Amino acid sequence: MRANVVALAKAAKLAGIPVITTASAPEGPNGPVIPEIREILPQAVYIPRNGEINAWDNPQFVAAVERTGRKTLIVAGTWTSICLAHPSLSAVQAGYQVYAVVDASGTVSKMAQEITLARLQQAGVIPIDTVAVAGELQKSWNRPDAGEWAALYAELAPNYQLLIESYQTALSVAQAR
Repeated sequence: MRANVVALAKAAKLAGIPVITTASAPEGPNGPVIPEIREILPQAVYIPRNGEINAWDNPQFVAAVERTGRKTLIVAGTWTSICLAHPSLSAVQAGYQVYAVVDASGTVSKMAQEITLARLQQAGVIPIDTVAVAGELQKSWNRPDAGEWAALYAELAPNYQLLIESYQTALSVAQAR
């Protein structure tokens, strides 16, 4: 899960999309935000909450989302059934399109994940995984930062590195001719 959260942060940075982080009890058991996110995205907006379990119940969090001007949200959370589900359901009710990154969110059991995903889908939340988010944000290999995207995929799926090495070898052979 942590590796996928880090990958989402890197994808957001590469895509130049706004990021908002939050914690329900930053000085307690639910905080602080993992340091890798702050390292990768020092410009990310951080909203400390006052104990609200549902981030959407915090007016400063909702205001931060509104300030982005975006109507599509990509959401991940520590617990799928709480941190991911509650604000995702609230955001859909508020008119947002929400993508729930399931593999960048944790759960206590397979059953908990399945019933939460069923609930989210019935409400219109779109379940997605980290690799799919990266692909949708990247859009094309015809971009100057394509190598950085490839490195991100290799982090997510180490076997992808073999494809990169194969391509680089083929390119070297072609250039040597």
